[in-house]
Amino acid sequence: MQIQAAWNPTHDALAAPRPRDTTVLQRHMLLLSVRLWWHSYWESASSVSPARFELRQLARVQAV
Repeated sequence: MQIQAAWNPTHDALAAPRPRDTTVLQRHMLLLSVRLWWHSYWESASSVSPARFELRQLARVQAV
């Protein structure tokens, strides 16, 4: 959850018009994306795509 919670604002910052420090944001986004994609949890998840979607939603709700 922590990785996804960090991924969301990074994604939003890159999606903003004229983002600053794009190289730093892109590197951070790549690092977080790799950690999310290869996290050991996904090896045991029965249905990965819906679980990834739910994780994104939960992280957004908790951020509010």
